[in-house]
Amino acid sequence: MTSHKLVSSVSKRNHSSGRFQLIMQDDGNLVQYPVLSFGLLPTHAYWTTQTDKQGDNITLNLDQNGRLYLLNDTGFTIRTISNAGQSLEQQLEWVSTTNKCDPTGLCGLNSYCNFDGQNAHCVCLPGFDFIDQYEKSLGCVKNSSTDGCEKKNGDTISLEELNGTSWDESSYSVVSLDNKTACGEECLRDCNCQIALFQNQQCSKQRIPLRFGKPTQGNSLLTTFVKVKNRSSETTTIVSKRKNEQVRMGILIGSIVVSSFGLIALAISGALIYRFRIWSYRKIENRGHDKLLEDVALRPYTYAELEKATNGFTDRVGKGAFGTVFKGLLVSNSGRKIVAIKRLEKVIADGEREFRNEMKVIGKTHHKNLVKLLGYWHEGTNRLLVYEYMENGSLADFLFRSETKPTWEERAGIALNIARGILYLHEECETQIIHCDIKPENILMDEQNCAKIADFGLAKLLMPDQSRTYTGFRGTRGYVAPEWHRNMPITVKADVYSFGIVLFEIICCRSVDMDVPEDKVVLANWVYDCFLDGELDKLVEDEDLEENELQKMIKLGLWCIQEEPFVRPSMKKVCLMLEGTIEIPPPPNPTSSVSIVQID
Repeated sequence: MTSHKLVSSVSKRNHSSGRFQLIMQDDGNLVQYPVLSFGLLPTHAYWTTQTDKQGDNITLNLDQNGRLYLLNDTGFTIRTISNAGQSLEQQLEWVSTTNKCDPTGLCGLNSYCNFDGQNAHCVCLPGFDFIDQYEKSLGCVKNSSTDGCEKKNGDTISLEELNGTSWDESSYSVVSLDNKTACGEECLRDCNCQIALFQNQQCSKQRIPLRFGKPTQGNSLLTTFVKVKNRSSETTTIVSKRKNEQVRMGILIGSIVVSSFGLIALAISGALIYRFRIWSYRKIENRGHDKLLEDVALRPYTYAELEKATNGFTDRVGKGAFGTVFKGLLVSNSGRKIVAIKRLEKVIADGEREFRNEMKVIGKTHHKNLVKLLGYWHEGTNRLLVYEYMENGSLADFLFRSETKPTWEERAGIALNIARGILYLHEECETQIIHCDIKPENILMDEQNCAKIADFGLAKLLMPDQSRTYTGFRGTRGYVAPEWHRNMPITVKADVYSFGIVLFEIICCRSVDMDVPEDKVVLANWVYDCFLDGELDKLVEDEDLEENELQKMIKLGLWCIQEEPFVRPSMKKVCLMLEGTIEIPPPPNPTSSVSIVQID
């Protein structure tokens, strides 16, 4: 029926939603499009029944004999799409037999379709690698960190040329030039230009990602230029190494002899230093630190040092679920350092071993989007943690209490900072950490307004009833995943849910507990209603934004807050979506209890 659609399956064996859709348009035309995360355009269509102007009441029908046909509102067959005939074997009306690369969207971002005469294959642009070698239709990502400018860190930028491939138009600048050489040079001069397309004396400069790459139609010649990084000195270095190989061999033999004596002396010195340091550590007041010091590079402080640094714990700067935070000043031979000292409260009474284990884990985490733990003190149930001090307070202060509203670029950057920090905790640090309490108050801002996650790894130190009470019902109710209330196992997907709620707060610059009209009280519900009604501008008021960017962030947030944990994406997939590396499919209703397709 009109405005309805059918979505293809992923494959003959996998019947989840695929990459193509059949839409019955209002004009009576049945059209095939790719499944997109942004607005469809007429140019995205790759097949049509050519039944436009037939009215808005056309239906697609399938009879018991397998015949597929279109009917108008009078019951008249206006188009037969397939005919089973007497043998009941379908006769296809349309199939891409001559070129299987015809369907738009067959290959993912930054890749193009190549037809070898029998089968279609996805190929990455030069300088790109497949996201997944086993699912090449997912697209490609850059295999280097070049920013498009010449001679950075000894690197130079060159152009790779690709002919006869068309792309979806998404240029930010079009320049009239006489030839393709001039187009390539124009792109090299522009740091923003990552891709240049030359056709009919028009040079279109584009940023990645590129989409819908496939062979050009007809005799139209289109050249694609792709910037890639290369090291100009690499060849010279290899030649130089070969010329000096014999000389270097002699030097190497001599170096080995000298190094052997040096290593022996170093080993003896190291053993003496190690024995001296062990003796020094034993002088520390709390001898229980010894085993911990062997595992982590954290400094054990004395209570007197931290009491002096905080002037008797008088400069209180905050209080949260895990305890009270004081501002302090530590003075050492290396200088003066402002720190944040957190006094843990309501910790497990017999949690000595648990505390040691968590300190080992936290001490081994190193990421620019995590607040760094510098040291600690503990005696029985009394524990103090020393962190780097964040000048600009919390994300809650930045979003909800600033005199000026942060720009969209600042907010998008903060969202990516947070996602990368959580990804590190989930997949990249030595021991997986589930934060359990992602919210703006636990995200701090440094002097460059870079977001850093705080209080990670502390959830296990709370008393069991306190952990469930706080995380499930007190103070952060709006951020907790549904599984907390169902006595289900808590996984990393609980953090994904909390990130989705924080993402909505970042987009809208409002908190989950803000005093607003009744229809806006539950932030997630209000966002989903605006998404369904096509009224996303209400979420950002009068802010001038690109609709595609806003829609991308909203769809990602809706995927993150799906009720079923397995449906939510992993944080790695979240980061790729925020970076624009992979497309974001339309999200389902977050509270739907029906089994749906996951994007992970």
